[in-house]
Amino acid sequence: MPPKNNKSKAKDDSTKLKPATSINVRHILCEKHSKKEEALEKLRNGAKFDDVAREMSEDKARQGGSLGWKVRGSLMLEFEKVAYELEPSSTANPKIGEVRTKEGYHIIMVEGRK
Repeated sequence: MPPKNNKSKAKDDSTKLKPATSINVRHILCEKHSKKEEALEKLRNGAKFDDVAREMSEDKARQGGSLGWKVRGSLMLEFEKVAYELEPSSTANPKIGEVRTKEGYHIIMVEGRK
């Protein structure tokens, strides 16, 4: 008998994002898990991603979390895997991903792909 997942695989393939060579990405970096959870709560309650990034992100570039356009291979592997799977969205209604790297906990959103 074939695995049950084979049925939905065709549907999943049609909804996958087209491959991109670069993404316009923002992130919120938190050293502590509790701070990341606090940032996620603010986002869930309707706060804009860039506002939460300015207030809570611990990275050096406090430009609303913007990392700008990044080509594939220019980001940490764990970060990149999550970021390239995200659909583009706006800071007012972000589609987010999360990952932990050696730098801390990242909340990621993508504004554009090409």
